[in-house]
Amino acid sequence: MSKGVLVSLAASLLFGLMYYASPQLAPLQGGDIFGWRVLFAVPLVALMLHLGGEKTLIADTLRRLPVERRLWWALPLCAGMVGVQLWLFLWAPLHGRALQVSMGYFLLPLVMVLLGRVVYGERLSVLQKLAVASAALGVAWALLRNHGLSWEMLLVALGYPAYFLLRRHLHIGHLGGFWLELVLLLPVAWWAAIGDGQQLLAALAHKPSLYVLIPLLGVISAVALMCYMLASKMLSFSLFGLLTYVEPVLLMLAALLLGESVGHGQWPTYVAIWLAVALLAVEGVLKLGRRAA
Repeated sequence: MSKGVLVSLAASLLFGLMYYASPQLAPLQGGDIFGWRVLFAVPLVALMLHLGGEKTLIADTLRRLPVERRLWWALPLCAGMVGVQLWLFLWAPLHGRALQVSMGYFLLPLVMVLLGRVVYGERLSVLQKLAVASAALGVAWALLRNHGLSWEMLLVALGYPAYFLLRRHLHIGHLGGFWLELVLLLPVAWWAAIGDGQQLLAALAHKPSLYVLIPLLGVISAVALMCYMLASKMLSFSLFGLLTYVEPVLLMLAALLLGESVGHGQWPTYVAIWLAVALLAVEGVLKLGRRAA
């Protein structure tokens, strides 16, 4: 369990770093960055599968295609669902919508905890229940104050749980299934990142540092995505959802560093979320202490 927690935390830290660094890729836009993320992730995830001795996961999934016809529509659907999330993640900070997306990530764990309880019958510890209660109060305050939900919030809060539920139901919730989804996204990613090449060449001429920044983003993104997918497999649905609270805290800090501001009326939400994350950290420390004893 502790290994899964560490993998999840690593993913959150890398996502936060990407969020903060994404404006450095200007004049590239959200679509361009989405394309490069996918183009770099395909070979790097394949390398990870090979080094980890799990390369048969791809072949095993492909062998299921002739006998499980549902995979013919489910794999493209999963690819589309994760593709939209990859695009939104780096579109938002480039268009002043970082706080809206981070709010969606605040809602996401609550949805996942609810689904974990209803779909899988998972139970929460006392500290986890307190973390959920604290987070729920913070989110409720934000929703009352904002008088509703933006489309970015809903896309994150509902899209990711649906994606992970579908992957688990189809038994493709592993890196092999994720690699196949990325491969299905390759044509769109190539068009988004390169197109006819003219816009890319102009961007590189205008900002030569992109020769380094684009591959660096690709590597960080691929490692973050691999950690995220591994954590989703290693942890219970509820705990995986609760640990994603680390990410919106980091995204909020990145948004503030990028120049966005938090109004006085928004601070109760973030304080409640920080308290939820602190409660999860306390539980983790207590568990490690009991194991050491």
